Amino acid sequence: MRPYGPAALRLCVGAVFLAHGAQKLFGVWNGPGLAGTTAVLAGLGLTPPYPLAIMLGLAELGGGGLLVLGGLTRWVALVLAIEMGVAIWKVNYLNGFFLNSEGGPGVEYRLVLIGALLCLMLTGPGALSVDEWRSSSAEAKAAGRARARKV
Repeated sequence: MRPYGPAALRLCVGAVFLAHGAQKLFGVWNGPGLAGTTAVLAGLGLTPPYPLAIMLGLAELGGGGLLVLGGLTRWVALVLAIEMGVAIWKVNYLNGFFLNSEGGPGVEYRLVLIGALLCLMLTGPGALSVDEWRSSSAEAKAAGRARARKV
């Protein structure tokens, strides 16, 4: 049962990033869309805002999709954890800890995501993942080559 814990975490966190990436890029689920994301980034003083908005949306949408599939899990988790760190620094840090802080959302939600992403970096994707399939396939090929050399 142990491999299913990281898999459940990966699926949940992947779905969150997938949805937020779709909001940032396409404006679905009452999201800002690319124009709104660009405006937010410009308001934060991040330049150039349009290419950054595209990179941010693609990192979340593509990263979320890869997490759901369990592909390149450790690398994707690293990229998304860095993104969340920048979001804390530029957006949430001055608002305090709690989500319902008076000045705006605090850091707690992003800290939870960073913690989940760190867990995935340390444990890997768990069961039912592309990474697991690739790893077991490579091990089987290596074992097959070793058997062939013995003969």
